[in-house]
Amino acid sequence: MNVRAKFSCTSVTKQMGGKYNPEGKYESGVVYDYKFSAVTGSTDENKSFFASTPSGQISLSAVRDDLFEIGKEYYLDFSLAEKAG
Repeated sequence: MNVRAKFSCTSVTKQMGGKYNPEGKYESGVVYDYKFSAVTGSTDENKSFFASTPSGQISLSAVRDDLFEIGKEYYLDFSLAEKAG
């Protein structure tokens, strides 16, 4: 079963963390934390998502600062990942 949800980016913060450099060595660096909340009934489409898909919050971290924008809405697709042998 596949499930499509819709979330809005509510915040982007940065903190010191770690990442792998192009040579594959771990080093200190800035990590961006993205927070999302499920959409509510601000549009007809959002009312439909709110009524029939998961609600809640999501938190993601990445070493890129340009992945998501505060206030923008994003679709999130859930599908079963088959377990590798």
